[in-house]
Amino acid sequence: MRKTNKVYGRFRSPADRIFDFCNVIFMLLLMVVTLYPFVNSLAVSLNDANDSIKGGIYLLPREFSWDNYEYVFRDSTIFHATLISALRTVIGTVVTVFCSAMVAYTISRPEFVLRKFVTIAFVLTMYFNGGLIPNFLLVRELGLLGSFWVYIIPGIIGVFNLIIIRSFIDGLPEGILESARMDGAGEFTTFLKIVFPLSVPVLATVALFTGVYQWNSWFDVFLYNSSKLELSTLQYELMKILQNSNTSGSTTGSDVFARGLNADANVVTPTSVRATMTIVASLPIMLVYPFLQKYFVKGMTLGGVKG
Repeated sequence: MRKTNKVYGRFRSPADRIFDFCNVIFMLLLMVVTLYPFVNSLAVSLNDANDSIKGGIYLLPREFSWDNYEYVFRDSTIFHATLISALRTVIGTVVTVFCSAMVAYTISRPEFVLRKFVTIAFVLTMYFNGGLIPNFLLVRELGLLGSFWVYIIPGIIGVFNLIIIRSFIDGLPEGILESARMDGAGEFTTFLKIVFPLSVPVLATVALFTGVYQWNSWFDVFLYNSSKLELSTLQYELMKILQNSNTSGSTTGSDVFARGLNADANVVTPTSVRATMTIVASLPIMLVYPFLQKYFVKGMTLGGVKG
């Protein structure tokens, strides 16, 4: 077999070689297109803001400076807002994934007589929405205004995630579930000890989607907790910093402006602030992604049922 593979690799057809060459070129171009915006934003954020106006910054900073990051993190509320963002991301992801998985398992069971009705009711919410004002009134009547749980409870079930999890559970071997029931396991035990562990790949994917949404969300803070500084999130604080930078840049009549009361204040620009915010907001998610990537591999149920 090894000799056959060597011979096959040595005498490949010209069409195969052309395909491999084009495939490598395409993947390299895709990698460049994907990575360049992030690398360019990193270079701009680490470059002196006054020098960045000249342009010509692509992959590396021309005049290295920490002024942009000092400007963004000079307010102590940023660190508390980062903690709130981390808490809502972790708690919101765990609660949303677990609850969505339970509902998905319920509507996937053939013995559940209302499964079609409940599924249709969920799907309709993807196309019809009450609107911003009814949602605000509902949150107010639930007593969630000015509370941390306004970030968690309204989005505790995501219909799109629900459909993805249900489709995965439908593909699980029914024999595993039947054997669990024959051993006396109830529905919740079957879900918790059989379905939930086997659904780790799809749950990790949904957790990544939910975590990115929770981390990047700021509009709900603006609607429900804008007057609660202790419940502000990192994204909302960064949004306010960007608004302040744009306003200061327009009022001075120049793209460069200084923040502070002394002459040694950091000089930044709206462009440099946007680049810095991009790095600050995206870096935590990029650090978490490699730990979830390994769970994207399917086929965990192979060998679970033997004929």
